[in-house]
Amino acid sequence: MKGCEGQPFPEGRVFSGRRVHIDGPLVLGVLALSFFGLMVIYSASGESWQVMWRQSARLVLSVVVMLAVAQIPPGLLRRLSPHFFLAGILILTLVLIAGYVGKGAQRWLDLGVVRFQPSELMKLGVPMAVAWLLTRRSLPPRFLDVLLAIVVIVLPAVLVVVQPDLGTAIMLMISGLLVLFLSGARWQHLLMLTAVALAAAPYLWSRLHEYQQERILTMFDPWSDPLGSGYHSIQSMIAIGSAGLAGKGWLSGSQSHLEFIPERSTDFVFAVFAEEFGLIGVIALVTLYVFLVGRCLVMAYHVREAFSRLLIGGLAMTFFFYFFVNTAMVSGLLPVVGVPLPLVSYGGTSMVTLMAAFGIMMGAYTRRHLMF
Repeated sequence: MKGCEGQPFPEGRVFSGRRVHIDGPLVLGVLALSFFGLMVIYSASGESWQVMWRQSARLVLSVVVMLAVAQIPPGLLRRLSPHFFLAGILILTLVLIAGYVGKGAQRWLDLGVVRFQPSELMKLGVPMAVAWLLTRRSLPPRFLDVLLAIVVIVLPAVLVVVQPDLGTAIMLMISGLLVLFLSGARWQHLLMLTAVALAAAPYLWSRLHEYQQERILTMFDPWSDPLGSGYHSIQSMIAIGSAGLAGKGWLSGSQSHLEFIPERSTDFVFAVFAEEFGLIGVIALVTLYVFLVGRCLVMAYHVREAFSRLLIGGLAMTFFFYFFVNTAMVSGLLPVVGVPLPLVSYGGTSMVTLMAAFGIMMGAYTRRHLMF
């Protein structure tokens, strides 16, 4: 089919007369990364088929969500953005009132049939709301719009910190700030906000829980408390450092199978992967992440509409920061903040959210020549 300028319509692949808004390279990259995740989770769980089948079912559900979200027109998504954000704020408030408590934190809503973590939904809600706010007028944004964007970013982060979940709160703020940065905000405004943040740092430090302060301090010297706050970092670094070039082999990691690595199916799954597949495997995994982020940024570059461009760019860079923060945390370069490795760590809500983000990006990219 041809457009008005004689060029093929770019809005998606065509099957049986219907346009399916998918991007082939991105889908293949996502599925390849998810396959890596299933392999390492099977090993990290002690070769538990039950765990792997649960994760496989979550993967299937997530792919369905990705394909469904990709069919939503960007114009409708833009109009729904503020409503989605406000609904997320209400749900986060409900978590603080009647949320499920697990491992000392009140982060989940238990609906009986399913238990999910609402803060994960705000990983979409925050960048969507900030992109909507900043594109109501011409870019770059005015100072008042920048301040409003900061309120939109900080409000859900505060609700998540109270749960407490410092890692997710930081990532929510990063996701919003990335959209603000990509919008072309003036450097004077950004410097002013940075100065305010630095001035508030001592107060924010005093409000952290003692274990959170210990994790940050232990980053500089994990051996100062090898059996306490430094245990996670030390064991993961031993696993990574002992892997060598080719690793110890799939299902043969000693640190993981002897259960020295804590949270080895979730936050520290990268240590399990590095121990078993070595430097070669890590390079392959990093290459796959770089490919996905690069593909998303190329998609953002080719989208003309401001809201979609900001949203794709913000979601792509947020995905990269999740990867960076997790691998740096596991390698001992950042404090332990409980950020999972995207599409690899065990979990359902996080995977569904990430797949929905890829669906948003594909839906906007495949309609990039349409007016909406």
